[in-house]
Amino acid sequence: MATFTAPLREMGFVLNDVLNVRQLSDIDAFNDATPDFISGLLDEAAKLIQGQIAPLNAPGDATGAQWKDGEVILPEGMAEAYKLFWESGWVGLSNPPEFNGQGLPYLVSKVVEEMLCSANVAFALYPGLTTGCFEAILANGSDAQKQTYLPKLGSGEWTGTMCITEPQAGTDLASIKTKATPQDDGSFAIEGGKIFITSGEHTMADNIIHFVLARLPDAPAGIKGLSTFVVPKYLVNDDGSLGERNAFTCSSIEHKMGIHASCTCVMSFEGAKGWMVGAPNTGIQNMFVMMNLARIMVGFQGLGQCELATQNAIAYAQERKQGTAFNGAPEIIHHPDVRRMLLQMKATTEGARVLAYETALYVDLAHHHPDAAVREEAQDWVDLNTPLVKAFCTDSAFDLGSMAVQVYGGHGYISEYGIEQIVRDSKILCLYEGTNGVQAMDLVRRKLMMHGGRLPRRFIDKVKGALADASGHEGITRPLGAAVEALADTTDWLQQSFKSDPNTGAFGCVDYQRAFALTYLGYNWLRMAQAASQHADDGFKANKLATAHFFASRMLTQVPTLLANVKAPVDALVALDAASF
Repeated sequence: MATFTAPLREMGFVLNDVLNVRQLSDIDAFNDATPDFISGLLDEAAKLIQGQIAPLNAPGDATGAQWKDGEVILPEGMAEAYKLFWESGWVGLSNPPEFNGQGLPYLVSKVVEEMLCSANVAFALYPGLTTGCFEAILANGSDAQKQTYLPKLGSGEWTGTMCITEPQAGTDLASIKTKATPQDDGSFAIEGGKIFITSGEHTMADNIIHFVLARLPDAPAGIKGLSTFVVPKYLVNDDGSLGERNAFTCSSIEHKMGIHASCTCVMSFEGAKGWMVGAPNTGIQNMFVMMNLARIMVGFQGLGQCELATQNAIAYAQERKQGTAFNGAPEIIHHPDVRRMLLQMKATTEGARVLAYETALYVDLAHHHPDAAVREEAQDWVDLNTPLVKAFCTDSAFDLGSMAVQVYGGHGYISEYGIEQIVRDSKILCLYEGTNGVQAMDLVRRKLMMHGGRLPRRFIDKVKGALADASGHEGITRPLGAAVEALADTTDWLQQSFKSDPNTGAFGCVDYQRAFALTYLGYNWLRMAQAASQHADDGFKANKLATAHFFASRMLTQVPTLLANVKAPVDALVALDAASF
């Protein structure tokens, strides 16, 4: 079976030596979040996750969630593990203390989430969606709604969902048909069907709070006519106790490729009582508060699966004897092609960790830094990085899962070793919360154009500044310099051409997104190489520098070719008649 050991040393290196997490403890809200405190907290989280939650991964995959007569039965041990998890305070790590949270940095909660997603990504969805629902109500709910729902969502005692998708409305939210009819008591009757609702029904929490996108009777057509509603499984009485069951059911659950222990529900709302969150017809803005942070969450799910694939592939390659390498050693880790795969897995996972952690750090700075200029710049980085984190980390999870199967050979293909589960679990990460093609279009159509192109300029200037200040590490700085120059040129071209020739930009947006992410990882590897050069552990230093060299010489060099693809003419391809396919 696949096993998981929390990579605490790697996490500490990124937090302390590369990103200087100490800066967060200088902010009043986070004075107690010193590096020593964070290290101790992560150590405790690792013990719980490795000991109680990781062992549920394989049996949960084998058993899966089961549906019977509207009820969902989760695999054995899930409810007990979830109760232990929320009662220990892990669900509400970064939630405000006034709503039963711990008030710690968002970054800290995401590092714990990475561990959770390596150990058991299906389990991680239950607290993950709960936190998303909490954030949406916190941002847009009335004071009464906050007092009613947030204390128990904030701790994780109640769980939450995001109810968006309908059979005819996936990415196209303008097609949503679920109705919300005003009632005399100020509530709304919610009628309609939702699909792909993660955690939509189960019995491991006393209540489930659904955050639902629906349309008022007099709403404008299209996406501008959507509103958001809070719809509890059990109505909440004035004294906080639970009342009657609300009028909706789980009519079935999906039978999926992976994440079997996560229930993916078809929900039928049959006049259910709901209460509007925020102003009428502002639903898409309200929902995106939840969705943008959810996209970062999914990126961390991908990072967790990258780590799981990488550490298991390395462990297997170190032990497996098959044939004889050119140096005479029997273990397959000595075979050049196996070593190539392992280095690609390490370079991707460790570089992506810096991307994901830095994005989470910017979330904290954007929300809590006392200087308005710092908050503005940090928000620019969050906006720019969100599609990169979501798409690159999740694409990499699927790719590295497949590569781990390749390292294992035939043993990777059978269920006994637990490696093929990584491939099955990871594919959904590329699809939900906006497919990775949607992320690429978001990067090109929105993020490149925001604030007069300020977002990509910040990144390009930051990398050029780092290159100007760098001494040594020519094996990284040369390809990174070529990559960032090509990225700057193609970014200018896209900003100018997209308005007049959107087909070309749309055709090339996935290549552009990957090129941007690889350039960002090149910047990350330069910083990691610089930090590792000062490290007291010679073995750790050598490992990091070798992996940095591999990334720079074998992966970063792909950037100019990817960007040449972006500019390639597509008129003939777009004009091709659909029937000819």
